[in-house]
Amino acid sequence: MYKLFSLFILPLLISISVKCQHLAAFADSIKTAYHIPALGYAVVSADSVYEINISGAKLQDRFRIGSNTKAITGFIAALLVKEGKIKWDTKVSALLSKMHPAYRNITLQQLLSFRTPLVPYTYTNEEPAKFAGNEDEQRFQFATWLLQQPPVQPKGELSYTNAGYVVAGIMLEKASGKTYKQLVNDLGNKLGLHFAFGNPNETDSTQPWGHDAQLIPEPPQHNYKLEWLLAAGNINISLPDYVTFIQLQLKGLKGETNILPAKEFHFLLHGLPTFSIGWFWEKKETGEMVITNTGNPGTFITQVYIQNNKAFIFFTNCQTKDTYTALDLLFEAAKKRYL
Repeated sequence: MYKLFSLFILPLLISISVKCQHLAAFADSIKTAYHIPALGYAVVSADSVYEINISGAKLQDRFRIGSNTKAITGFIAALLVKEGKIKWDTKVSALLSKMHPAYRNITLQQLLSFRTPLVPYTYTNEEPAKFAGNEDEQRFQFATWLLQQPPVQPKGELSYTNAGYVVAGIMLEKASGKTYKQLVNDLGNKLGLHFAFGNPNETDSTQPWGHDAQLIPEPPQHNYKLEWLLAAGNINISLPDYVTFIQLQLKGLKGETNILPAKEFHFLLHGLPTFSIGWFWEKKETGEMVITNTGNPGTFITQVYIQNNKAFIFFTNCQTKDTYTALDLLFEAAKKRYL
């Protein structure tokens, strides 16, 4: 098996030896049947990887994980809270000045849990204004623009918008004195992982190309809107490195790491109803808790399910209806074997 030994210290040390690949043939068959260019999966516990495999790409190739970035941003926020640089109840107005009055008392926790009246925004929306300067300066101007827009009435308990994470990312920058990319790279150095940003083929054309709903490949290009949305959905990472990050969550839920207290991991993953800090969750009729995360930035899909002390992770480089169907089939097969 592929095991992770932390001994409660960082960086994490990894040793790989997967004994068997029960799902590999099935995964490869549905990859072909559903026209998926590359499909990767892993089944893990806190200290073991039962299976890890990629068909159509190399194991160390990088995939853009979209909104799964939100859990990483939330984790960085928790580390800064632990360091005393910010609090979950720190208000936007404590770190930023220009905003609509309706937003002054919104807290970091609300921004990271979809509980704000901020306007929806994603990379497919029109460019709201011409922002000047480097990418960090543009991201700050974009956040300022978001905070000056009239509030919207959420439809239900949650308001699904990237805007909260954009503003939260700026708050983390202000509190730490570092850019968001520096904060992510610091986390990577602490955990022994390599995080990067944007579409993987932007800096290396041999890396996986994303494919849209019509299976059209996305060529290497720089998308300035993705830079604005960094904290909400623009990280790319390899499957083995992402496995390590997810295993850290599993270890944290069991109190087996000192990077954060166990109660903080429980808060991050399921401390608030429906959606906590970057994670959805629900209790099944059986009483079993299922914690989930899905990244679907237009040309990639990443899915994570945490259930019964195990995590099921899926990476693809296309976003079609057939891809979702294929991932459902693979997840059901994985559950039958490992739950």
